[in-house]
Amino acid sequence: MSGGQVAIEAIGQLVPQGAHVLDLGCGDGALLAWLQQHRGCTGYGVEISDANLLACARRGVDVLQLNLDEGLNIFADNSFDVVLQIDTLQHLRNAETMLRETVRVGRMGIVAFPNFAYWPNRLSILRGRMPVNKRLPYEWYNTPNIRVGTYADFGVLAARCGLRVQDRFGLHEGRVIRSLPNVRASTAVYQVTRG
Repeated sequence: MSGGQVAIEAIGQLVPQGAHVLDLGCGDGALLAWLQQHRGCTGYGVEISDANLLACARRGVDVLQLNLDEGLNIFADNSFDVVLQIDTLQHLRNAETMLRETVRVGRMGIVAFPNFAYWPNRLSILRGRMPVNKRLPYEWYNTPNIRVGTYADFGVLAARCGLRVQDRFGLHEGRVIRSLPNVRASTAVYQVTRG
């Protein structure tokens, strides 16, 4: 089983069986397709890329083309059981607003993003270079990420946004990391609800 598949399953296990899901920045729809097949979920993906919209359609995933920087005003309060932001937050200009919108539109939010405090990233900075690796594959001058954050930073942001953390852990190459995740995990994962 690939690390990507294990990561999908680790995140997918946070989603209740039969949940109605909104996947923000759903990419090619792999996670939502897995949730439909293995957890009996329903829902929609939100994506801006034409290529990813086509990939979602090929997987049988319902997807809406929206620019997340414009918000989620088209969705009413509590429209979904779960709202996913997997590798989305670091691309958004309005991160705080989108976190609040996540728990307004959904009863629960699951957020995952590259953990900039992962130890090889720290080592790269100590050597005077921005990290380039599997989780951060771009050079500093061509990255689509407009911000970087750490596992620990997100806990502070969640509190500032009035969110309650239900669960949190790190992931690295598909393995769940609960011991020292700020240093040992390349991906941070948080499950949050309204405070």
